[in-house]
Amino acid sequence: MSQNHTSRIVIAPEPGGPEALKLVERTLAPAGPGEVLIKVAASGVNRPDVFERQGLYPPPQGAPEGLGLEVSGHVIEAGAGVEGLAEGDAVVALVAGGGYGDIARAPAPCVLPAPAGLNIEHAAGLPETVFTVWSNVFDRAGLKPGEALLVHGGASGIGTTAIQMAKAHGARVFATAGDAAKCDLCRRLGADTVFNYKSEDWAAGVKEGGGADVILDMVGGDYVQKNLSCLNRDGRLVMIAFLQGSRVEVDLMGLMLKRQTITGSTLRARPVEEKGAIARAVHATVWPWIEAGKVDPHIDTLFPLDEVREAHARMDSGEHAGKILLRP
Repeated sequence: MSQNHTSRIVIAPEPGGPEALKLVERTLAPAGPGEVLIKVAASGVNRPDVFERQGLYPPPQGAPEGLGLEVSGHVIEAGAGVEGLAEGDAVVALVAGGGYGDIARAPAPCVLPAPAGLNIEHAAGLPETVFTVWSNVFDRAGLKPGEALLVHGGASGIGTTAIQMAKAHGARVFATAGDAAKCDLCRRLGADTVFNYKSEDWAAGVKEGGGADVILDMVGGDYVQKNLSCLNRDGRLVMIAFLQGSRVEVDLMGLMLKRQTITGSTLRARPVEEKGAIARAVHATVWPWIEAGKVDPHIDTLFPLDEVREAHARMDSGEHAGKILLRP
């Protein structure tokens, strides 16, 4: 029988640093039609969570209360109309909010079986990054086997995922990272050529290496013009964040002459139907890569939920490599 559940969640009542985060208790209603409730094994910490904490990324209307966009765990309740998911199933899910907690609410189309053989806690590092990389690099940019992908922030959660997925797809990979250890990590994950963006001219290096056909950028700012300079004819630049700002001045003459495309997307506010289509594509193509050992979430640290402030402080520091997770 459906019943209310008690769960801790993390909120940021006022914008600020990690100290703005508060762990509170809420009563959750039963799973509604088309929803599942998941007993959380772990949840991923992502850059959009930081922006939400800072008051820069308001949740979409109707999103569950609290921070957190991805979880792993086990189904404890399935709402009316949900098929193929049952109590006890090990799953991962993309959620619109409330992932930092004991129990998460997810739309059924955004829930996938946990990949076979993968640690259930580590699996929490998959949904946000894999869905984002698939949607942008593979869907919007149409990366093909044999093409070259440039990944900025190669040691980030998105970056480590993009490198591995591109290599599993048969692409060549350039990556940028901010220190020697992170550059080494990118190479271990399969990147063919890696540049320390603090000490090397990565744009010149990419051009010398034959140029990029697709670029995944989360930096913005002056990177945009540099990206276009090393993007090949018919190349695609995909923007997913703007750590150096979204307002830029660029010379578009090269874009015209080389028939380049600039595109981008966000994930959280897209309709459930669209996210469900991404989930189906990911399940069909990426899950076999994971189960074959070609793609693995690189975990930086796993914090207890009551140390969420410390987890966000590590994200803010930029010292992490790969995914930061929270365990209830």
